[in-house]
Amino acid sequence: MKQQLFHPEIEDVLPADVFAALGDPIRLGILVSLADCDEVDKARCGAFTELASPSLLSYHFAKLREAGITRSRAEGTVRYLSIRREEFDRRFPGLLDTVIETARRDPSVPRAKLIT
Repeated sequence: MKQQLFHPEIEDVLPADVFAALGDPIRLGILVSLADCDEVDKARCGAFTELASPSLLSYHFAKLREAGITRSRAEGTVRYLSIRREEFDRRFPGLLDTVIETARRDPSVPRAKLIT
C-alpha cells in the first residue's frame, strides 16, 4: 500500500509554521536549491545528500512539507520534491522570493547541485 504524505491545504498554512521551517540553514539550502533547479518537479530527494545525511534530510523534507512550502510525490521508489510556488505566492505574496533572494546572498546557506 502506498503511503500518503500529509500536505496541508494552503489556507491552513500558518505564518509561524513557515517562519519556523525557514529558520534552519539546511532547509533554506533545500529551498534555494529547488528554486535554482530548472525542472523543479524533478528534484529527487536523494540529490540533497551533500547537505546532510539521508535520515536528517527526511526530517528537513518533512518540516518543509508540513509547513506547506514544498510538495513531495513518489514515482516508484523515488520521491520528488517541488516548491508549492503558485499556491504559496497566492497565500503569502512575495515571501518566497524575498527569502530565496536573501538566502542566495548568504554564503553560510548550504547548496545542493541538483541534477534533473
